[in-house]
Amino acid sequence: MTNEMYPCLWFDGQAKAAAEHYCSIFKNSKIIAENPIVVLFELNGSKFMALNGGAKYKPTPANSFVVECQNQEEIDHYWDKLGAGGRYDQCGWLDDKFGFSWQIVPAVLHELMADEEKGPRVIEAFMKMSKFDIQTLLDA
Repeated sequence: MTNEMYPCLWFDGQAKAAAEHYCSIFKNSKIIAENPIVVLFELNGSKFMALNGGAKYKPTPANSFVVECQNQEEIDHYWDKLGAGGRYDQCGWLDDKFGFSWQIVPAVLHELMADEEKGPRVIEAFMKMSKFDIQTLLDA
């Protein structure tokens, strides 16, 4: 027996708009079910719940979603689409227009950082970045 786990995102009346927004950005995404309080949706096969819970709670960067990208085109896509109307930060972090935090990272980052020789230069390079530039990391 398995227990399915998925995040519940708290909104102040914007659950449906948020689900539609996220589904427009990620391929293979859809709204699964909805009612006035809850919208269930999938992004690339991962399930999410959007809850119209009211103004009591706000998103915090203490919880974020990591989008691992295979190439610069994917980084550019998610960076531009998720960050539109929100706030861009350092090292691949952004807050979307609903206040939720995302990390848009290259899939190769972990491998580059694990390299004993190259790792420190890679870290130094990305600490200066807002949006990740894969070629700059590879050249570090």
